[in-house]
Amino acid sequence: MIIGVPKEIKPQEDRVGLLPSAAYQLIRRGHQVLVEKAAGAGAGYPDADYSQAGAKVVDRHDAAFAADLVVKVKEPLPEEYPLLRPGQILFTYLHLAANRVLTEILLKSGITALAYETTEVNHRLPLLEPMSEIAGRMSILVGGYLLGKQCGGRGILLGGVPGVLPGRVVVLGGGISGINAARMASGLGADVTVLEVDVERMRFLDITLHTAHTLYSSEAHLLELLPAVDLLIGAVLLPGARAPRLIRRDMLRRMHPGSVLVDIAIDQGGCAETSRPTTHHDPVFVEEGITHYCVANMPAAYARTATQALTNVTYRYIELLADHGLAEACACQPALLGAINAQAGRLTCAAVAEAHGLPHQPPRL
Repeated sequence: MIIGVPKEIKPQEDRVGLLPSAAYQLIRRGHQVLVEKAAGAGAGYPDADYSQAGAKVVDRHDAAFAADLVVKVKEPLPEEYPLLRPGQILFTYLHLAANRVLTEILLKSGITALAYETTEVNHRLPLLEPMSEIAGRMSILVGGYLLGKQCGGRGILLGGVPGVLPGRVVVLGGGISGINAARMASGLGADVTVLEVDVERMRFLDITLHTAHTLYSSEAHLLELLPAVDLLIGAVLLPGARAPRLIRRDMLRRMHPGSVLVDIAIDQGGCAETSRPTTHHDPVFVEEGITHYCVANMPAAYARTATQALTNVTYRYIELLADHGLAEACACQPALLGAINAQAGRLTCAAVAEAHGLPHQPPRL
């Protein structure tokens, strides 16, 4: 099979879909790997590394798309829409529930589009987890910095100092990104509360996070906490679906001006009414006196770590698709069935269909 690895063109996206070591393994298995020039440079992997691995480095973006299987990190952008074609497999993060235009483009193109974020194994999302871990940990680093007066924040140090109370952090959602945010905040010495609806998950968090508090997630509880919150982390997730809007505009008015909201769920539409996607070059805006950080590709800030973590979990699925094709790969690893979001003009993901009010059908293999 011919596998294409294009350079990401999303603003400030320096991750790459495949490590040179992974390309080497695929080539040893008899496949051809096309890597666009400078695709891995932002993550610290020069073209020479891919050439040494046996990959063919191509000069043009469309040449990397001239493959049976295209492996990316982020969703295709408008400039890439004409490069999508029937019979081709795309494997990447798609987040279609927050993007109707891309959903319709994928259906029109006839491509088979597989999403990392809907690949589910034993109620886990293994291809999303490493990026959620990075985003969760990063949310505290970013949020703590934005609380500084030089950023328009309240001037509160999350960990406090002897004789001064620490900052208060509230995390909405106790999943992978939420628990990593809570761990980082607790490690800094902040006062941390995690809101969650799953009682068993709260028991796990209570055992794991010795200094953090857990609270059943309800609007009433959130309203009680907001007046004292310095840093609010939105870490809610419904697999494949649009993020629930848990924070209304009027709720933000309960928070002190200069407080910070980091909306990790922004790539699925965001969990605050006031959230909108931003970029690493222009990451924040202020609504109702609250600094919003809503970068849709947060892990790209740590591109080398993120690329390594991503390939660690995606490679086995890429290898299956390359060795066996879609139908047999799904038979070997049924989780890939859930990854299929669009196939030959049909929408195959129920959560995406519900988000856009569109019909869907199960995949055909």
